[in-house]
Amino acid sequence: MPTTGRPPARIALVSFPGIRAFDVSVITEVWGVDRTDRGVPPFELRRAAADPAPIPLRGGLSLTPDRTLAWLTRADLIVVPGLDDHLTPAPEPVLEALRRAHARATPIAALCGGAFTLAQAGLLDGRQAVTHWNLTDLLRTHHPHVTVVQDALFLHDDNIWTSAGTAAGIDLCLHLVRTAHGAEAAATIARSMVTAPFRTGTQAQFIEQPTPHTDRDADTLASVRAFALTRLAEPHTVAGLAAHAGMSPRSFARHFQATTGTTPLRWLITQRVAAAQKLLEQTDLPLPEVARRAGFGSEVTMRQHFAAHLSTSPRDYRLAFHQNPGRPEVDTTRPHP
Repeated sequence: MPTTGRPPARIALVSFPGIRAFDVSVITEVWGVDRTDRGVPPFELRRAAADPAPIPLRGGLSLTPDRTLAWLTRADLIVVPGLDDHLTPAPEPVLEALRRAHARATPIAALCGGAFTLAQAGLLDGRQAVTHWNLTDLLRTHHPHVTVVQDALFLHDDNIWTSAGTAAGIDLCLHLVRTAHGAEAAATIARSMVTAPFRTGTQAQFIEQPTPHTDRDADTLASVRAFALTRLAEPHTVAGLAAHAGMSPRSFARHFQATTGTTPLRWLITQRVAAAQKLLEQTDLPLPEVARRAGFGSEVTMRQHFAAHLSTSPRDYRLAFHQNPGRPEVDTTRPHP
C-alpha cells in the first residue's frame, strides 16, 4: 500500500573523514531507499558535513556531502557512523553541531565506534553507552566518565542511542524505524535487506558458542522456534519447549542461549510484543483480543511488556501507528460482539 501525503522524516548522516563505509551503507540502505510503494513512510536522508569536499572512505570509495552541518537543525534524527580508527578525532564543527542538536532534544544515534565521536563531544559523560565488545576497554580508558555497558546490542540514554558493532548497527537502525514509524515499516525494510526484523537491545552481542554441536541441534532449535511462533496464543514454558525439542529443560535452555544470545522466555516475549504490534497496526481488534492472540493472556500483562520494551502502552501504540487513521478505536471497556 503506497504511503502518500506525509512529510518525509528527515535523517542526517553526519559525515567526516574516518567514518566507516559499512555504516554509511547501512544508514543509506535503511533510510535512503524509497519504499513508499510498500507502505514505508518517506524519508529524506542527507549527508551533512563541515566541508563540501568528497570524503574518502576505506576501500577506494568516497562520500559526497549534500548538506552543511546547519541542516542538523532541521533533522528529526541524527545518525553518526562508526570509525575505521576508533580514536579518530572528529572535526570540532561536527562535535559542536552534535552538542547543539542534543541541547535541542534531537535524537542522536551512533553505530559501533560512533560512540567515540559522541564521547569526544562530551555527550556520553555520566550516561550509559555500548560499542563493539572488543572496544569496551578502549572506550573506558579514553572516556572514563562514560558508563560503558559490556554486553548489549544497543541502548538508549537521554535521547542518545549507541550500538554494538557491524550487524548491531542494522538492529539499531531498524529499531529506530520501528519506534518512530511502526513495526510493519521496520519489518518491510528488514525483508528488503534480508535481515532479522526484530532483535532487542538487551540481547547479547557476543555469543561464546556461535553454533550448536551438530546440524541436528540447529535444525531442532529452529523447529522449536517455528513451533512456538505458529502457536503464540498458547502458553509455553521452557519445559514444554524442551520436550518438543527432545531435550532436558536445562540442556535446552543452555543450547538456546548459546545459539541465539537470549533465553527462551525472553525470546518468546520479544516475539509476542512483535505480534501484538502488528495486530495493533493492522486490525481493529479490541486490546484483550490482541493480548490473547499474541499470547500475553491479559491486557494487563501486554501493557506491562509494552512499557518495558517500547516505553509506551498498547493503546498509545495503536493511536500512533494504526494503518487506517481516523477510524474509531474499539472501546475495550464494553462487551465486543
